[in-house]
Amino acid sequence: MFLRKNKQSQLKQCSQPKKDVSSDFWNEYEEKTGEKILSRGLGKYISGWDEFDEKKWSGLWGLIITTSGGFRFHHFPQNSWIDVLTRFADAEPVKEKTIFIPHDKITSSELKKETVWFKKLFAPPPRLIIKYKDETSSDSPCDEKKLVFEAEWSNGE
Repeated sequence: MFLRKNKQSQLKQCSQPKKDVSSDFWNEYEEKTGEKILSRGLGKYISGWDEFDEKKWSGLWGLIITTSGGFRFHHFPQNSWIDVLTRFADAEPVKEKTIFIPHDKITSSELKKETVWFKKLFAPPPRLIIKYKDETSSDSPCDEKKLVFEAEWSNGE
């Protein structure tokens, strides 16, 4: 009898619905930014943002997010044992890093990826290229800046 009750209580615990942590994260992110998330994905920063390039922060992984207000890249701190060993050389502590470009500053965006299945095996990862103007840019198309990411893109589903 004790064994039967124990199994029933275990079954009740297993059958309870699990909380969807990812939807909570995205809802909280929308509240924090005050903008609706249109699409999102995982990506690796390659080049194009002056602050990141000056500090040689190429290869940072983070969230690539398109919102109703613009484009965002959000890198979260990483703490692996390799990072701990190499951090002694860095004077700067690990912290979040973000990029935000308002919609009105973006001139174009393109996701370059191979679509033929057998070419995908040997092709480089998809690249997200965003052309934008900042405060120092003139109206000339030659003054555009270009952000480049390797991207695993999703539409936010």
